[in-house]
Amino acid sequence: MTVRENLQLGARLAPPANFAANLDSVLALFPRLGERIDQRGGTLSGGEQQMLAIGRALMAEPELLLLDEPSLGLAPLIVSQIFAAIGRINRERGTAILLVEQNAHHALRLAHRGYVLATGRVVMQGPAAELAENKDIQAAYLGGLPA
Repeated sequence: MTVRENLQLGARLAPPANFAANLDSVLALFPRLGERIDQRGGTLSGGEQQMLAIGRALMAEPELLLLDEPSLGLAPLIVSQIFAAIGRINRERGTAILLVEQNAHHALRLAHRGYVLATGRVVMQGPAAELAENKDIQAAYLGGLPA
């Protein structure tokens, strides 16, 4: 399937009258998808495929977006772009986001609230800014204490 077909598939749950506006919104969020609109999705780079997956989900106009490791295997520049887009989705669309992410730096900068899991159990939770300042979190997940 092409990028366009993927986005059309995502739109199946949204009112058809909203398709053009939703498509414009997704392509504004991820301009790279517009450049690749007729390319097969499977031939995109890993970062572009992640953008396409998020874009396809957004076409359905979700109230809640679930993202599992959106930075996995991506180059640092692409990770920054993906996280910037996730922040925009939350701020501009008002979409709630449940993010599962091992990149604690990015996740805590973006999140309102965080939960730290260890062996399947919540071992710490609270406002993301407080978790980011916690010395135990910094040592275990953020590469040590800041200088």
